[in-house]
Amino acid sequence: MSDLSFSLGQGELLGLLGPSGCGKTTTLRMISGLVQATSGKIKVGGQDVTRLPTYRRNMGVMFQSYALFPHMTIAENVAFGLQMRKVKQSDIAKRVESALAMVHLAGVAERKPRELSGGQQQRIALARALVIEPDILLLDEPLSNLDAKLRDSMRNEIREIQQRLRMTTVFVTHDQTEAMAICDRIVVMNRGKLEQIGSPHDIYENPATPMVAEFVGRINRLEGQWRNDGAIAVGDSLIRAKDGSGAGRVLIMIRPHRIDLSASGAESVTSPEENAVTGTVRHVTYVGDTFQYEVATTGGLLHVEKATSSAAEPLQPGDAVTLRWKTQDTLTFSTEVAG
Repeated sequence: MSDLSFSLGQGELLGLLGPSGCGKTTTLRMISGLVQATSGKIKVGGQDVTRLPTYRRNMGVMFQSYALFPHMTIAENVAFGLQMRKVKQSDIAKRVESALAMVHLAGVAERKPRELSGGQQQRIALARALVIEPDILLLDEPLSNLDAKLRDSMRNEIREIQQRLRMTTVFVTHDQTEAMAICDRIVVMNRGKLEQIGSPHDIYENPATPMVAEFVGRINRLEGQWRNDGAIAVGDSLIRAKDGSGAGRVLIMIRPHRIDLSASGAESVTSPEENAVTGTVRHVTYVGDTFQYEVATTGGLLHVEKATSSAAEPLQPGDAVTLRWKTQDTLTFSTEVAG
């Protein structure tokens, strides 16, 4: 891990996003005290907790595997953290009942984990993390073991509970859709380093590095050469970007769904705020709600996503086409940092 510094406010949901092995879970485990930080400080509410043991940090942790005790009932699993804190038995029963009601599983207290579905086990793990009334809730890939439909449902449920309780939360995920959907801010990590921190909108629309642009959503890459007039020469075409001008070689990135595609192949630009490039359709993929086109241009391959319509026939391989997109949707990066 390199130097890593960020803060989060009361009631904020902060996402740690990045590929496997980038340091997300290690960072979360350092916050919880399960891994000792070798340098720097971890502060909660102004208090330095860097050297405090896990049980004195008052943090609720929900693990990827849920880590429920198979020999205990659901009520006993949820009560475990309270018992370790020596809470009165009469209070434990009330708090367990309240926590199970919060996750809509009030009727399963006497069952064992093996009797519950994956989604129900996840809710129990969440109840166990919340029942201790933590200062910070730490969620480590909590949705990765669920199927896609249940994952969407549980994602929304976690967000609803977090907002209702105004619970300060750190959410670790490698899934950019999850992070974009529920986080107030996102920390994008790569190889133990912080690439960018910002709102989901900032991360997506104004990526600080090519890694962020590629990790958060699909994107095209082309290389070109800056010209003195501020345009970029790419193959036989000139492309303009929102960031003015530069010098030397430049990496251009455009998101597939921001490109409009039409049959004709006649390159014409009707506005200085619009780019137009001609090409030939190489491949078409139908995925229900969109057609995914692969288009060959003189500057390289571009992928385009176009919404399907029951009344429209898709373009076919070999068709001459024109691709158009707004100048502001052209992202540029120095080839020195492109990697």
